[in-house]
Amino acid sequence: MPQQSKYSDAQFEALMNDIVFALEKNEANRDLSLMALGNVITNIFLHQVNESQREKMAAQFTQILMKSINGNQK
Repeated sequence: MPQQSKYSDAQFEALMNDIVFALEKNEANRDLSLMALGNVITNIFLHQVNESQREKMAAQFTQILMKSINGNQK
């Protein structure tokens, strides 16, 4: 997913590597990986995003995800 962030590339890559390693270590297939990642995202929204901002932020996240998987064609 493309990012414009206050975090360094090194921080982002280290976290991504840890996440991918955990999925591979547990031999998570596509469905299990998506379920687990979806639950992590839900947990972040519920516990780290103000309730008044959740719907807007979830919509923005969804748009960015769709652009990312469609090759930024939209």
